[in-house]
Amino acid sequence: MTDPNASTIYSGAAALTDLHELYLRDFLATWQTASGLGVELPATDDANYASMETLLAHVLGCSARYLNWICEQLGLPGRVEEDRPEPEGLAERAEDYLESLLRAWAVPFEGLTEERAYAPAHVSRWGTPYCIDAMLEHAVMHPVRHAHQLRRLILGRTAR
Repeated sequence: MTDPNASTIYSGAAALTDLHELYLRDFLATWQTASGLGVELPATDDANYASMETLLAHVLGCSARYLNWICEQLGLPGRVEEDRPEPEGLAERAEDYLESLLRAWAVPFEGLTEERAYAPAHVSRWGTPYCIDAMLEHAVMHPVRHAHQLRRLILGRTAR
């Protein structure tokens, strides 16, 4: 987790980066539990839910792409090269991938001010305008939502 005394990062971004790490780790642990229990995802046309492995690749890959987008918008050097991990074999290397992803997230926001985090808004890859702070919040909530879905499936409830 970030050390608030060691940088000049906007404290909101530091908090969101810490929360992102916490919830990505939680998602992976929940995914591993669900996978170990043989949980099956409900049938859907969404390719991200084709299998447990594609869901894992979706959540981890989105984290990488959120970071890459933020860095592109801010002109920062942070970059995750493997931002669309292949589902095949990802389960076996998920912890290593997660650790490299979190190392990338820990680096690029040095010097980000609150003002720059809120303005201007930038158009996301899916067409919705986001300020940097809002995209950081989106990055935090994405693994939270998917972990929640998996927990409901583990408990035998319908995911929503």
